[in-house]
Formats: sequence, C-alpha cells, structure tokens
Amino acid sequence: MGVREVSAEGVGLEYVSAAGVRERGSLGRLWSVPFESVRPERRFPAFRGQGNWCGWYWSATCGGHVGYESWLERDHLMLLDFDPLVTGMASQPFRLSWTRPDGKRVRHTPDFFVRRVDGTGLVVDVRPDERIGPDDAAKFTVTAAACRSVGWDFARVGTPEGVLIANVRWLAGYRHPRVHRPEVAARLVKVFADGGGLLAGALWVGDQIAVLPVLFHLLWRGVLAVDLEAGLLSADSRVRLGMVREGGGDAVASAAAASG
Repeated sequence: MGVREVSAEGVGLEYVSAAGVRERGSLGRLWSVPFESVRPERRFPAFRGQGNWCGWYWSATCGGHVGYESWLERDHLMLLDFDPLVTGMASQPFRLSWTRPDGKRVRHTPDFFVRRVDGTGLVVDVRPDERIGPDDAAKFTVTAAACRSVGWDFARVGTPEGVLIANVRWLAGYRHPRVHRPEVAARLVKVFADGGGLLAGALWVGDQIAVLPVLFHLLWRGVLAVDLEAGLLSADSRVRLGMVREGGGDAVASAAAASG
C-alpha cells in the first residue's frame, strides 16, 4: 500500500478494550472507539540487560497510570499530561496493519493516542531523528496518511527542548491533587495578580516549605503561569496568572478558580 493508496478500510486495526477484550476490524469501522480509554495493545517488556526503561506514569489528566517504554516516552507523557488541551491518553493503543505493494504485510503500534478538549484525536510516535531508519520512516508516513483518512492528527516527536522538559519534570512532582490547599491557593492567586518573583510571592503568603508545593501545583494546573522555556525555574522566575485548566478562561484574581 502506497501513501496515495491509503484508505481507512484498507488499514487493519487491533486493540484491547477497557474490559480486556481483543477487537479487530478496519480503521474505517473502528476509528470512533474512545482509544484514550483502552488497554495497551501489547505488554511492556522487562528483562535482564534491557536497554530501555519501561514503567507506568500516573497521569493527573487521566487520574490513572499510563505506560511507557523509554525515558523519552515518559517525558512526552509528562508534556501531554501538562497540556491543558489534552483530556485523555493511552499508550500502545492499537496495532495498525497494511499490505505493501510487494505484498508484504506491515504492522505498526503507535506509542500514544491522545484525545483533545475539542474531541479530536492525535496519534503520537516517539522516536529521535537519529533512530529513524528507512523502514521506520515508511511506517510513520503510512500511519500519518491513515490518521488523516479518519480525521486524526499524527505527530512523530523526538527529544524535547532541554529547559522545557526539565521544568515540566519538576512541576510534575506536584501534579497530584493532594498537594492542593485551597486557602493557600487563594492567597497565591491574589499575590500574583500583577505578576512577581516566585520566591518573593511565596514568602508573602507564608512559610515557603508549606507554600511552594501549592505554588508548583498551580503552575502545573495552569492557574499560575511562568515562561518554562526562558530558563530553569528559580527564586527569581516571574510568575503571573495563567489559564485555569478546568475552566478554560483567564485566572483573573479569583480565589474560586484557584481552589476549584
């Protein structure tokens, strides 16, 4: 199957439902399945001498664990979890298959399926540029075409920008709702209404040991914002009001927004 010949009916799809049932059919028939809620299509390997690290990442967006097969996949999971436009995601969501012009059957399992707030789907493959061989490139090209045929987007992502991912890793440590303290959050929203230094604002609210975790949690949620690509988070990082993730609007000095 060449790229020009890709059709949803000509691409096979196999997945494991949330109930653990393996389903098969064409992409054209199954594309409407909520793949952000399915189980991984294959198991994550673990063996002595393994060169990559597999594991499970607890997603604040999903409220549960999502698997990964490398540190790079984990980093992209964090970025997806941090993205306010993402409402759900699943790893190894399905296996696609198609027939090449020479008659050989090709199979490919994308790394993630992502559901966005507008209901659209995104299929993600994680692979650094230097590790993409001709066969991989051909699979990604056909997968992208297959996704377009059903209205999904496709992205092949590599190594994220270093400063950004370092900051997101730090904030991810405070992503869990248990970190939230409504009364502290309300005061932080007030103190950063006009922007200010990270540590100075925290100290204005109270003991930094108690306040900083809440501040980082609000940065993770998007209630507060900071330029995560300008440099590593520091005492002098300028914090401002951001977008309230669950409300989708400006976090205008609203204690209710911060404690929602």
